[in-house]
Amino acid sequence: MVRAGENGERERSALDEGVLVVGWDRLTRGDLADSATRGDVRAAVAAAYPDEGPYTIGNWTGQLYRFVHEIQSGDLVVLPLKSSRVAIGRVTGGYEYRAGAAEGTRHIRRVEWLVEDLDRREIQSDLLDSLGSLLTVFEISRFGAADRVAALAEGKPDPGRPDADEFAATLTEPAKLYEEVRRRGDAEPLTLSIRDFLAVWGVQRRHPASTEQIKNDLEARGLVTVPPFTEGTLDSRIAVLAGGAEPDESGTSAVSRLVGTGLRAAQALGDRDASFGSAPPAASAGLTGGLPDEDDETQAIAYRVSNLESANRMPECVRVGDSLGTATTLMVLRGYSQLPVLDADGRLRGVVSWESIGRARMADPAPGLHAATVRGQEANGSDDLLDWIGAIQQSGYVVVRDPDHKVCGLITASDLTVQFGTRVRPFVLIEEIEQRLRRVVDRCIPLDRIKATVPRGRAAQVHSAANLTFGAYKHLLKVPENWAALGWGIDQEHFLTALEDCRNFRNDLMHFSPDPVTDDQLVPAQGLLELLRSVDPQI
Repeated sequence: MVRAGENGERERSALDEGVLVVGWDRLTRGDLADSATRGDVRAAVAAAYPDEGPYTIGNWTGQLYRFVHEIQSGDLVVLPLKSSRVAIGRVTGGYEYRAGAAEGTRHIRRVEWLVEDLDRREIQSDLLDSLGSLLTVFEISRFGAADRVAALAEGKPDPGRPDADEFAATLTEPAKLYEEVRRRGDAEPLTLSIRDFLAVWGVQRRHPASTEQIKNDLEARGLVTVPPFTEGTLDSRIAVLAGGAEPDESGTSAVSRLVGTGLRAAQALGDRDASFGSAPPAASAGLTGGLPDEDDETQAIAYRVSNLESANRMPECVRVGDSLGTATTLMVLRGYSQLPVLDADGRLRGVVSWESIGRARMADPAPGLHAATVRGQEANGSDDLLDWIGAIQQSGYVVVRDPDHKVCGLITASDLTVQFGTRVRPFVLIEEIEQRLRRVVDRCIPLDRIKATVPRGRAAQVHSAANLTFGAYKHLLKVPENWAALGWGIDQEHFLTALEDCRNFRNDLMHFSPDPVTDDQLVPAQGLLELLRSVDPQI
């Protein structure tokens, strides 16, 4: 995928000229066209942007190397548009530099656009989520993306991920899920992804209101999810059990019986999904330690380590007994700064990094892996992520372990940047919308008319548009006299509808959810902001 700039400013050029475009105008033809290795690109980026730090230089290097060298003729590419649509094209040529082109449009790849107006609603939510990276250039590789994008480019429906749970798609309402759990009993527990589980209730993100509704529905029918559906990523798998059923003749519950057979638990929670089986908490330990306490009304609401996707994805690693050459080869090939060193049981025995290798070579010109291995940082998936941010910033990583103390993930400073960048972006959009509304209202509408639209008891507290709630703007601007004062040549009804959609989005945003906002969900705010920038272009 290649974005057309942070705010889609290169979108029109890309579509009209049949090109993919990236910025970085300080780089010239020779900087990239003559590069042969990632190191060549990094040197050019560092020289062109000397004030940037190592992380930014490395990040930009990866994107530009991918744009120049990794994207091949014949590859499919996705271009997100400012509207609620996307374009899909096929790359037809190598990297080019256009010295005479406008600023921001000099680095290009030729492309044949196959589809220019695909509605985002035609793309299933898991693939849409994969389009949510803040990077300009990145590979969409998860969930069978290449075949699915090819199908969409041919006008066919999105076939869905190849490992999709077709049965889960038949659970279109809670009653069907309850009946299936009852039918299966505990001999063959129902397992599905959290994404599919939420879809039974018609929701995509775990907002407090929807989470509470689902919890109440489950409790009313004596059901429980293991691990809790409030933990992990949307693609983590859970089992739905009759936790409230009476004990059997042995005096144990369905949950305890499942826990007691670790093999069956692992099969229930892992084997049906390769992505889960590669990195989740161990099934048996997760079952014993992750169940909610129905009598505890003060359960903490926190953003867990396990809510990050990278915490649930088994990292590249080396084993005790491997050579240091194996570690350095992997680190160079993958561009890693460090690798976990695991024992035969998958538990952490330390970390090898470029720094530790350098220190080991100061004492021995030909050290082994053991000499270059240093103590590593470990976090539990249930830990509060905020408690680990400082440590990750300082060391650059933290290894994630499951309840059996086996490594199941690795969080880097880059992961934090992407995660929090994704989470901050919606707030930045809303903030700019509110600032623009305040500015134009203060400039065009007298204070007495602003006060007239708020409840009488609050009028004395209103000294400018800054004292208005977001919802108050709709009431203020639906007054014909106030709307006319703006002097905008746009349709009032459509603008007020967009304002209301954005208000609802803002209200949802203010409620905690462990799930990121997708590009599709950002469309109302992005559309309104683009409109405000057009009618009131002052910065």
